[in-house]
Amino acid sequence: MNAESPHGFADPALVATYPQQAAKAVPGYHDVHTMASVLLAEGTPEDARVLVLGAGGGLETKALATAHPDWTFLAVDPSAAMLDLAMTTLGPLATRMSVHRGYVDDAPDGPFDAATALLLLHLIDRDERVNTLSDVHRRLRPGAPLVVMHVSYRQGDPAERELWLTRHEAYLAASGVEPAHVERAGTMLRHHMPALNPDEDQAVLEEAGFTGVTQFFSAFTFRGWVGYA
Repeated sequence: MNAESPHGFADPALVATYPQQAAKAVPGYHDVHTMASVLLAEGTPEDARVLVLGAGGGLETKALATAHPDWTFLAVDPSAAMLDLAMTTLGPLATRMSVHRGYVDDAPDGPFDAATALLLLHLIDRDERVNTLSDVHRRLRPGAPLVVMHVSYRQGDPAERELWLTRHEAYLAASGVEPAHVERAGTMLRHHMPALNPDEDQAVLEEAGFTGVTQFFSAFTFRGWVGYA
């Protein structure tokens, strides 16, 4: 997987504004972090060690670290710029996060008590998702929760697919995203993002070994699931 292109994670200007852009682009962005915190805490030890796929600018890790003072984190991301941004975002909380530049298949084995993959899996195709999630599964303790959220929408026919993409662009514009960014997002969604149908997304999680897979979030073109190793 090359997560630095064409998705922009090697562009310093785009990396610097990622937290602000993500909050505008994703309905309920900060609420998803709160929901992930609640879901991960169910049955997770107070001193949980959490695997975070994709630094995401550090906002999800900061939210989890703030809510759970004894949790520690390993952030995995191929982009050095995103990892640097995550460390900056966490500030004093960064002492509880270690980083691994690369992918989960060469990350430390753990075992981890929980994991997240927010706004990540839509960047890779189906087969690579299965491989990535299988690598996560092998690093989790039995029963450990995984929370994922990414672009996932019904694509029964070209007209239905285009309708959801147009709605996504309209939401960006209504949220105050600059027209140039709206256009860029539309191009990425149409030509560079291998999004799946929601039922196929759930099947991928189950194929990778996760059980009890349940959708907990749905907003326009985004879906979120929790599953257990």
